[in-house]
Amino acid sequence: MTEEEALESAALQSLQGNYKLENWKRRPYRSPHHTASGVALVGGGGIPRPGEISLAHHGVLFLDELPEFDRKVLEVLREPLESGHITISRAARQADFPAQFQLIAAMNPCPCGYLGHFNNKCRCTPDQVSRYKAKISGPLLDRIDLQIEVAALKDDEMMNAGKAEATDVIRARVENARAIQLQRQGKANFALGSSEIDRFCQLDEAGKSLLSTAISRLNLSARAYHRILKVARSIADLAGETHIKPAHIAEAVQYRRGEL
Repeated sequence: MTEEEALESAALQSLQGNYKLENWKRRPYRSPHHTASGVALVGGGGIPRPGEISLAHHGVLFLDELPEFDRKVLEVLREPLESGHITISRAARQADFPAQFQLIAAMNPCPCGYLGHFNNKCRCTPDQVSRYKAKISGPLLDRIDLQIEVAALKDDEMMNAGKAEATDVIRARVENARAIQLQRQGKANFALGSSEIDRFCQLDEAGKSLLSTAISRLNLSARAYHRILKVARSIADLAGETHIKPAHIAEAVQYRRGEL
């Protein structure tokens, strides 16, 4: 983290009295249990204290078993995901905490967890699957940029180690992409506003045509449109490309095809 980010993160965690000096400039990682209440997630109390989303400021908030969280608890994430802060109002006082975090969530495809399994183990009815997925609202899902379905691995796939890039190589590419973003616009792509998107995420005619078709066929919202452009800009940066190409748009769109 930068010096300013580290100070903000340390100040928030100090309010809970659990900041450790060895964590200086380490991005926070928070993983609350699915039984966590809305107050635990967003903060509150007689004297307002930061919740998990603020303690994850400039870091990662990981929600495992996403549909097992109470739906009302999940809905409180919508505003901070959009604005980057949360306002807690009480009768005696009001507090505003920053909450600029990266949300990562995981869930099973159905209540038993075997929908689509190659051994056809799932015994859930279509109604059970529908009700399970309906626990995640459309507006919340619309704010999640990348939605990826991971199939179950077969026995031989688990036993045989696959070839993949080393973490150090990937990290260097990500750091380089972030440096490009900061040099070009002074902030990361996720923080771009509407006018900045128009300036830094321009498309050629082929890209506009592809995105227009995707919006029409997938019934994408205005929010999804802007998020696709920012993801495509990031994909281009990771590839070292100056301009967004149709292939980058296509890749960004496919990450939203997994919407429930």
